[in-house]
Amino acid sequence: MNLAEPPNTLHVTEIFYTLQGEGTWAGTPAVFIRLAGCNLACAFCDTDYALRSLESIANIVARVDQLGGACPMVVLTGGEPLAQSATTALVDALRADGRRVHIESNGTIFTELPADVWLCVSPKERVDARIARRADEVKLIVDRRVPEEHLDLFTEQSTIFLQPEGNKPSNVALAVDYARAHPTRFRLSLQTHKFIGIP
Repeated sequence: MNLAEPPNTLHVTEIFYTLQGEGTWAGTPAVFIRLAGCNLACAFCDTDYALRSLESIANIVARVDQLGGACPMVVLTGGEPLAQSATTALVDALRADGRRVHIESNGTIFTELPADVWLCVSPKERVDARIARRADEVKLIVDRRVPEEHLDLFTEQSTIFLQPEGNKPSNVALAVDYARAHPTRFRLSLQTHKFIGIP
């Protein structure tokens, strides 16, 4: 991906206030900042990450304040949020604004992140081992199989979720069976926001 950004600006798809629907923080109110573009092209991707606007960091922080008020949690997602050079500056600005920053990444782009940033890695084609070691949680997409080839990269401290692609019954069954067979390391994550019809 070759998104050229002027300094302190990011390509943004959308910013919205909702509940986190997946993983450790499911059910927690959060402002989502969906950044445009991705360095992968996964066949099962259900995300629209096309560019909607070019926004300054100041405008993004102001939008978070407007939409989320006192909500402490902000999720940077995509696309691939670490593919844009100004993302780390946005992280710093959000933390300075009193927000708890979470990042959802495919794990291909190593980036130094502050210790208090929550990192969810959802591996697809490949994973950088350095960012795998940094992950707070891992989301493996179960689509007719469990992608076991990535498991050795993640430490025992990372919670590993099995997330059935599209909440399809066959993928759910596979994820449930795998979690039951490996009860000490895996948990099931469903896209609860899709069940209740929120973004």
